[in-house]
Amino acid sequence: MPCLGSSSERAGPLYDQVTSNKRRSALLIAAFVALIAVMGLAFSVAIGFGPIGVIVAVLIAGALAFTSYWKSDSIALAMSRAQPADPQVYARLHNLVEGLCIASGTPVPRLYVVDDPAPNAFATGRNPRHAAIAVTTGLLEKMNRVELEGVLAHELSHIRNYDILVSTLAVTMVGAAALLSDFGIRFMWFGGGRRSGDGGGGGNPILLVGALLLLILAPILAVLMQLAISRRREALADMSAVEITRYPPGLIAALEKLRDDGTVVQSGNRATAHLWIEEPVPTREDTEQAKRWTHLFNTHPPIEDRIAALREL
Repeated sequence: MPCLGSSSERAGPLYDQVTSNKRRSALLIAAFVALIAVMGLAFSVAIGFGPIGVIVAVLIAGALAFTSYWKSDSIALAMSRAQPADPQVYARLHNLVEGLCIASGTPVPRLYVVDDPAPNAFATGRNPRHAAIAVTTGLLEKMNRVELEGVLAHELSHIRNYDILVSTLAVTMVGAAALLSDFGIRFMWFGGGRRSGDGGGGGNPILLVGALLLLILAPILAVLMQLAISRRREALADMSAVEITRYPPGLIAALEKLRDDGTVVQSGNRATAHLWIEEPVPTREDTEQAKRWTHLFNTHPPIEDRIAALREL
C-alpha cells in the first residue's frame, strides 16, 4: 500500500486536528454540565419545592444515566436489528477487524451485521473492552477490501478514543435536560410554581417567567450541543482511522461511495443517528441559506468536508 509520507509530514496536520477536536469536545461536555446545573436551579424555582424537588429530579436522572451507561450497546444494537456476525460466514469482516485491532492495540470488539442494503456501520459500548461494531450487509457488498478497512478503522477509532462513552454521556445529558424541563413545566402548569409562599420564585413573576423560558429552551440547546459533539467526533475518527491504516485513499474512496449511494438504512432513526459513520436518515435538499440552518441539526459534518480534510493529509 502507498504510505502517507514521513512521520514528521504526517504528525503536523493530523495531530493538530486531533488535539483541536479533543479540546473542543471537552469544552462542550463542560458546557453540558453547566447547563444541567442551571436547569436544576430553574427547576427549583419553577416547582417551588426547594432543594427537595431538585434532589428528586437528580435521582431520577441519575437512574436513567446509570441504565443508559450499562445498557447502551444492547439498546443500540436492538434498535438497529443487528445480529451477531458468524465468524465463518463473515470471515473477511472478522479478519480485517482483528488485523486492525493488532495494529491499533485495541481489544477486539463484538461484531454484528444489520440486514440492510444501505452501506453503513456504527460502534457502540461503554468502553473498549465492552464495545461492539455493527455493519450493514450493504456495506459488505459494496465496499472492496481497502474501503471496508477504512470504514472499520473509523469505527475502531471511535472505540479507541472513547467516543462511544462521550456519545453515551451526551445522550444521557440530553435526556436529563428533557426530564428536568418536562417535570418543571408540568409542575408549573398544575400550580406547583404559582404559590406565593415559599418556593415558586417567591411569587416573583419575573423569576417564574425566566425559569419557564429556560426550561423550554434548554433541551433544544442541549440537543444542539449533542450534535456538535457528534460532528467533532466524526472528524476526529476520520483522522484517527488514517493513523491506523496509513492509507487515506481507502477511507476517501469509502466516503465517496457513501456520498454517492442513495439508499437509507431502514432501521436508522434520530436516536441512534449519531452512532453511524454516515447519517442514516434522509436529508432534505434545501437552498444554501436553509442548509446553513439545517446543518445545526445534523449529527455528522458534510461528507464533502470530511473528504477534503483527508485529502489534505
